[in-house]
Order: sequence, then structure tokens, then C-alpha cells
Amino acid sequence: MSLASSSTPAARRVSARIGAISESATLAVDAKAKALKAAGRPVIGFGAGEPDFPTPEYIVEAAVAACRTPKYHRYTPPGGLPELKEALVAKTLRDSGYQVEASQVLVTNGGKQAIYEAFAALLDPGDEVIVPAPYWTTYPESIRLAGGVPVEVVADETTGYRVSVEQLEAARTERTKVLLFVSPSNPTGAVYDREQTEAIGRWAAEHGLWVLTDEIYEHLVYGGATFSSLPVVVPELADRCVVVNGVAKTYAMTGWRVGWMIGPKDIVKAATNLQSHATSNVSNVAQAAALAAVSGDLAAVAEMREAFDRRRRTIVRMLNEIEGVTCPEPEGAFYAYPSVKGLIGKEIRGRRPADSLELAGVLLEEAEVAVVPGEAFGTPGYLRLSYALGDDDLIEGVSRLQKLLAEARD
Repeated sequence: MSLASSSTPAARRVSARIGAISESATLAVDAKAKALKAAGRPVIGFGAGEPDFPTPEYIVEAAVAACRTPKYHRYTPPGGLPELKEALVAKTLRDSGYQVEASQVLVTNGGKQAIYEAFAALLDPGDEVIVPAPYWTTYPESIRLAGGVPVEVVADETTGYRVSVEQLEAARTERTKVLLFVSPSNPTGAVYDREQTEAIGRWAAEHGLWVLTDEIYEHLVYGGATFSSLPVVVPELADRCVVVNGVAKTYAMTGWRVGWMIGPKDIVKAATNLQSHATSNVSNVAQAAALAAVSGDLAAVAEMREAFDRRRRTIVRMLNEIEGVTCPEPEGAFYAYPSVKGLIGKEIRGRRPADSLELAGVLLEEAEVAVVPGEAFGTPGYLRLSYALGDDDLIEGVSRLQKLLAEARD
């Protein structure tokens, strides 16, 4: 009898470590929306966090040229092309005022790999990581994969989804090793101002904590909000701080898969060793494209930000017109994160959704609108809607929600 027979329990076929991982909720929603579209249904998807713009042409041309360059047909250093690492040093100084060396940079297969490798390099089994919630779905899974324990600290719409130092201190234990800090935030669009960033950074430094800060939305801030880089605001934290970033959001390059981490040399060297066995170097063609992106000006970014800002104001206004929905105005990224607690349990076309997960199902089936439920981000009772889609689709999609949810009854 084969050891791999169909009678073998699933728990014995997949390791407990990997079996405990759930799929990315945002990618799952996006895949379902695309499948329904392919089947002919006019679904509008607010699920995926990716710009609807094409990658700027000068970046694409750099990739085409790289395809024709024989040196890019071979293995290159696992830590990244030297010229790209130097460009990332210059870009980091230009955009955030943070001065680092090329030996502090590791180029990764997207931001997700940077996040996982940073946690893998920092955490031993049982080490705790404070994770402000709502959080992006990948953070807790990366922490668990690295052997750590995510400890959630929840903020809601009353504080603009920002956690306080007092909340962080209440969650700190003798096993706390790392604080995750994300501003601008996915999924909420929250942006911590400089004073709030400094207070949190000084608290972390005072207690000897490491900080992993995700800066991938650094250029997508609106109105009076400003981006502040934690190791710049609190320089004494730099030796215990890892910054992760990537080209995906800023340059409309989600599919190119180029991210990076910046940190102390010993941590970056350890993560580079891990990557050398896991994936070797990032695709050279994608690295050449990223080199063109980060070396160029930010004109294309400014155009996209203007469109996102317009859509941001539109979606917030339209969502707040729905009875039972409360949507704070996001200051960064390209997500709205409305509370839908006022709709839970209401009758909508014969159904009474018991939570935001069920509500998202009703919206998809009845309005043909795909959103991500708050359960995916650690806070039931909310929905995440990406406004990185065309203006017409955005207005049509939220109009469908308005029409359907106007039918909600006690």
C-alpha cells in the first residue's frame, strides 16, 4: 500500500507549519472576481491592491534592453545587482533622508519576500512581534512562518486606525522582540504624523525593541499628510530597524516582483544567506526595470497620486452616503476601510449576514462587487475597498453598493 494513499489524513501529508497558513485573502478575492468576469459576469473588483495604470514606458524599455544583454542571462549576486543596490542607496536618501550603504541593502522577490526574510533573520521560536491591527494579511503569516508569535494591538475608526504608545506598552511582554510599524497603512490608509512616529520610535528604542517598518506606500500620501521614515525621525533606532520597500505600488509594477530590505549589515547578510538558498537572485530583467524606476524622476508617480487622490475623495463621499457605513478619510495608500457594523444582522434580499465575511459574500452575489472582509485584516465588521481602479468602475461599483444596501432592513 502506498504511503501516499488517498486514505492518508491531510494532516500527515502537509506539515503543520505550512498547513496552518491561510491563502492570501486579497489575492483570493481578486482571483474570484476575475473568474466571474471570465464567465461573463460584470463584476467590479475592489479587492487587489494594485494600480490600474501600466508600468511607465521608460521602465518597460529598460527591461527590453536587459533581455537583449547577455550578462543578464546568467546568475548574478543573490543580494541584488550592485548597480541597483547603489541606486537604492541614492533613492532612499533622496526620498526619505535616510543615509545607508549598499551593504545594508538586499534586493528581494517583491516586498513579501523582504518581510519574511527580515522576520526570519530576527526571530527565534516564541519571540513576540507586536502587530497593530487592522493589518495586511501577510504580516502575521510571515511572523508565524519565521517561528514568531504575532500579538495584535487593535485600533479602530475613532482614532483613525492609529495605535497609541499606551496600547503598545500594554501589549509588551518579556518575550516581545519586534514592533511592526506601517505608515501609510494597508488596509486602512492611516498615516502617522511625525510626532506620533517619533513617540512610537522612542518607545521602541527605550525598551530595546527591533522595528520592522514597511514604507512601500511612502509616495502615496494626500492632503496635509506627510510621510516620515522612522529611522530618520529616531536616529538612535537605526541599528535596530529594518525598512522594507519595493517598486510595486509607486511605479505600478506589482507583477515585476522587486522589493528590498534595508537594515544593519549583520541582519542583511543573514537574510542574503537565506535568499541564496531560497531563490538565488531576483530576475535580472526585473532588476534592470527597477533600476530605471528608482533612478528616474517621480513625474509618473505624481500623475498616479493625483488620480488616486481624486478617487479617494469620491469613494469616501459615496460610502458615507450609505446608512450603516462609516468611512474615515484615508490619508495614504489607496484603500478605504469603512466600518459596516451598522449593516451586520440586517436583512438584505432575504439574508442576514452575521459578520463582514458573510456581508462581502452578499455584495458579490447580489451586487457583483468584490470587496475584502475585515476578518482578513484582523478586525471583523469592516470592509477594504481598493480605489486603485478606473474612475468609472469605482463610481459604478459603489453605486451598486448604495442601491443594494439601501434595501437593508431590521
